[in-house]
Amino acid sequence: MRGRVIGLNGDRAVAYAVKQAKVDVISAYPITPQTIIVEALAEYVNNGELDAAFIPVESEHTALSAAVGASLAGARVFTATSSQGLALMWEILWIAAGLRTTIVMAMGNRALSPNINIHCSHDDAYAARETGWLQFFAENVQEAYDLTLMAFRISEDCRVLFPSIVNLDGFILTHSVERLNVLDDSDVDAFLPRKEPVNRIDPERPMTYGALDLFDWYMEHKRAQFEALESTRPVIKEIFEEYSELTGRRYTPVKAYNVEGADIVFVALGTAAGTLRHAARELAEQGKKLGVVSLTQYRPFPAEELRKILGEATVVGILDRSISFGSPAPQLFMDIATSMYYAKKRPLLFSVIYGLGGRDFTPQHVFELYKQAENILKTGEPPETSIWVGLREG
Repeated sequence: MRGRVIGLNGDRAVAYAVKQAKVDVISAYPITPQTIIVEALAEYVNNGELDAAFIPVESEHTALSAAVGASLAGARVFTATSSQGLALMWEILWIAAGLRTTIVMAMGNRALSPNINIHCSHDDAYAARETGWLQFFAENVQEAYDLTLMAFRISEDCRVLFPSIVNLDGFILTHSVERLNVLDDSDVDAFLPRKEPVNRIDPERPMTYGALDLFDWYMEHKRAQFEALESTRPVIKEIFEEYSELTGRRYTPVKAYNVEGADIVFVALGTAAGTLRHAARELAEQGKKLGVVSLTQYRPFPAEELRKILGEATVVGILDRSISFGSPAPQLFMDIATSMYYAKKRPLLFSVIYGLGGRDFTPQHVFELYKQAENILKTGEPPETSIWVGLREG
């Protein structure tokens, strides 16, 4: 492994990566559990360790608005948020993507109110899924650091030019200290050169940004944006591979563990994947096989990769740390069910809701789900509604 080993929590790991990225502008508003990120960056700027403009704004809506302007002016820009903060940014999320800014935002995933809860759900990540941002999920502190560096490189690539969100589970990662291998500044500089602005605001060459766009051209422009986002897929893979070669840590849009020959496979985002793999190893000691799949890249959604990986399974459990109210199923399930609909061979799918508001997700929960998956395997009949795991009944 290149670099050196230190101990940091997830928030400070992100801040360290942002410092090494030599951002020009940080637009910041505090909200738990991401506040440590912007506090650490404020310290770096105050101490002279980072030559950046630190803008303490009055709201999250303004934080992202300022980030949009700075990005269009040619700056390398970072911001961070969680939960209600993301909700207040929501209007500007669409604008940031549609104007092809290259903002990188870290999101300490947190449940949305009511009731007030500061712990982990994926409500905020899912709320942003339709807005045109790239999205990545970290499973651990190391990935939070690595994905932040890669997000700048990906977003600023002239073949991409879309903003990115790096998701890390609130408190589970944001406030947990783990062993972290950080790159030398010189290696980061080589991997992530200075930003080359494209179509930036220039008084000598006036352009219009966010113009009125009515029914005569709006549809064509949205189709162009859709196609541009789709075209980022090979670029993301290319940069993942380059970073993997640099660090020795392998990154792919989808990670698969123990899936070859597995009739039962579980799929999850974020830290739950580690719990699933731990439980899979314990099940293996009992002679039982459980495959585990996790997504590093959530948007654009890696449908083709998932079809290849899940195509040989018989039963697939899809775990969501969120609810889609009024929908027949939660969000990741809908993404995967739609993807697998077009597969030549389709496994039986069932939905699981777990860990809402930071509730623990344990190996024992996985064992319970595995038993239910075995029953589905036997009967060929998955439940039509989600299984809630870890729920107190009565």
